[in-house]
Amino acid sequence: MRRNWMIVLTLLIVVTMFAGCSGDKGATGTKGAEGDSVKLSLWHNFTGDDLRARTMREIISEFETANPGIKLNVQAIPPDGYRARLKTVAAANEMPDVFIMWPGAMTKEFQGGNLIQPVDELLQANAAWKDGFLPGSFDNFTISDKVYSAPMSLTPTSILYYNQSILDKHGVKVPQTWDELLQAVRTLKAANVTPIALGNKAAWLAQSSILSSLADRVTGTEWFIKAAAQDGAKFTDPEFVRALELLQQLQQEGAFQEGFNSMDNTQMEMMFAHGQAAMMIDGGWALTNLTANATPDAIKQMGVTVLPSIADGKGDPNTTSGVVGVGLGLSAKTEGKVKEAAHKLIFAMSGPEAQKRTLEANQLVSYKVELDKSKVSPIFSKVYELVNDIQFTPVYDGMLTSAGADVVNNGIQELLMGGDPKEIAAKIQEAQAKSLGK
Repeated sequence: MRRNWMIVLTLLIVVTMFAGCSGDKGATGTKGAEGDSVKLSLWHNFTGDDLRARTMREIISEFETANPGIKLNVQAIPPDGYRARLKTVAAANEMPDVFIMWPGAMTKEFQGGNLIQPVDELLQANAAWKDGFLPGSFDNFTISDKVYSAPMSLTPTSILYYNQSILDKHGVKVPQTWDELLQAVRTLKAANVTPIALGNKAAWLAQSSILSSLADRVTGTEWFIKAAAQDGAKFTDPEFVRALELLQQLQQEGAFQEGFNSMDNTQMEMMFAHGQAAMMIDGGWALTNLTANATPDAIKQMGVTVLPSIADGKGDPNTTSGVVGVGLGLSAKTEGKVKEAAHKLIFAMSGPEAQKRTLEANQLVSYKVELDKSKVSPIFSKVYELVNDIQFTPVYDGMLTSAGADVVNNGIQELLMGGDPKEIAAKIQEAQAKSLGK
């Protein structure tokens, strides 16, 4: 009897060992008491307390609840450090399954490095969703007729926000020309009022929100497209140097508060929201933060317009720099059941319902959604009306190579600290030409 019992025990141990080994422990998930499950990694930068960030986190949480068989490994990284972290894992070819990425240069570089895969299969399976996007929405996510993401927002990057009550108190009108802007700066500065809040700690803000539109006013869009491609124009050309000089002129006139290179964009937005500056040059992303943190009375005093025109400039003054917003990238390594789960997550975060909720969270979208003004703030409605009456021009870091954009960002910080515009222009030209092999 003891011999038979030992044989049975041995057989049970062997069977248990094989059963344990048979569970799939790879990327496609594990088997256990809860049944089949799929592990899926997600990186995003919706970490703030603004309405858009809270809405996206809610959507992610709802997805987890509705899909217990999909185990999300979520990395929520603050916006200022997100790109650097993503570039680090990209260099090591260790991309998360699904991640926030930008259209234009980043999409091209990731595709060129075989780091991402198209989402055409997902779009084709949801034709009504695909057809709901505004014309041109997929352009900067498309390479060789393959689409690599669907935009989750529409992002004007250069809006001049102003506090009407502060301007009125000091007899300043909303500036429509560069000379009027400089005069407004001088008047407000003399009254000990910060004319323009700026938070350029992460270096991209002044490039995206000020230089992209300012330079276009001076050079015109065609010049920038040629310079970005290093085909018939250079960043050492006099018109671009003039744009840098005008930006530096703002700083020299005292337009920005002290310590603007050590303050981030969220702090800048809070400064404007609390009436501590008369104006702010920022993107559409500021709307959710303003709505969440400014009082109703303060929001009523807020107005928006485009950057002022430049005398003798070659660009159209009735424009703003802008792009479709971020989208969700899909790692080239994601396959099988994990890919199916990834498609499901991408649709949940950027499908029709998510687009509607994003719009109602005071974030513009590149999707056909009727705006219910009762669900958004007055300042959001003003921006919504503004962008429907103007054209978009390119954002510098959306068309430059990563190396070129980094030098522009760092160069602007140097410029605003007194650097020589011609020397900075030469650095930008060298970086962009070198990265394109020209």
